[in-house]
Amino acid sequence: MKNLFYLPSKNLVRTIPLVLVIGFIVGLMYDTTFLKTYILFFTFLMIYPTMIGFKIKEAVDFSHMKVVIVASLLNFILIPFVAFIFGKLFLSSSPEIFAGIMMVSLFPTSGMTISWTMFSKGNVAAAIKVTAISLLLGSFLAPIYLYFTVGTLVDINILQTFITIAQIVILPMILGNITYKLILKEVSMEEFNDKIKPILPSISIWPMIFIIFTSISMKAKAIASKPELLIYSVLILIIFYTFNFTISTLVARRFFSRENGYALIYGTVMRNLSIALGLAIASFGPDTALIITLAFILQVQSAAWYGKLSAKYGWLESKKYVE
Repeated sequence: MKNLFYLPSKNLVRTIPLVLVIGFIVGLMYDTTFLKTYILFFTFLMIYPTMIGFKIKEAVDFSHMKVVIVASLLNFILIPFVAFIFGKLFLSSSPEIFAGIMMVSLFPTSGMTISWTMFSKGNVAAAIKVTAISLLLGSFLAPIYLYFTVGTLVDINILQTFITIAQIVILPMILGNITYKLILKEVSMEEFNDKIKPILPSISIWPMIFIIFTSISMKAKAIASKPELLIYSVLILIIFYTFNFTISTLVARRFFSRENGYALIYGTVMRNLSIALGLAIASFGPDTALIITLAFILQVQSAAWYGKLSAKYGWLESKKYVE
């Protein structure tokens, strides 16, 4: 049972495509729209474990401010702006996909931001700071951005969007902080970091599997009737992630040391797809959820390949600027 529990989190690159295939097959045979009722609850279950040990105070001190400011400018100005321009040019006739790419652009950073920075021997402290601030800023700005960018194409209730984000981000953050304090009354910080913290990502993967299964199964018949929708969505995401990696790498090479460069790159390229997916299914249509589901595959794969290629070719080693 222990091996089964850890299996999805240890094989995420294979797990997500497998769930997509199974969900697609099931969706062709059965109507799974009734599962949408449980999406909000499972989204909460997915986010809550990741918030246990999340230090809100990381967002209010002034360390690593240069990385934080540049990452914030990329995350909340440049990347959403480019996604909006791209959507206006190519996706005006596909409003739900337009909404999906905007949502991907508006929820930066995830737990993998910190993990990939650590794997690349980057500045983990800076990555934690970028993650904390991006999560708080994204929760506030996303509904406003969505309303003004795709509000004319997709029916957006901005108040309901704020409420949904409060349910899937703010509430888990508060409860996660309370849970963390209660745990520390029973165990030491070292025991928490060694024994409890490593389990939490594996717990959140199981609700995520349910959400991905639901999103693809509900859209299965539409995809089967219009396979070009799938191809179109994948191409859009490839362009989006290619742009993100390129611009963040260029900025990192020019203005940051190697360690801070990795914190910047993974703090801007990695998007919080769990939150975006939960919000998409709860408040938007299945096409929006589809493109975010596909983003899970591309994001994990592209992050892994970038780590290997950047180390092999020294993309952050030779720079004009040295801190």
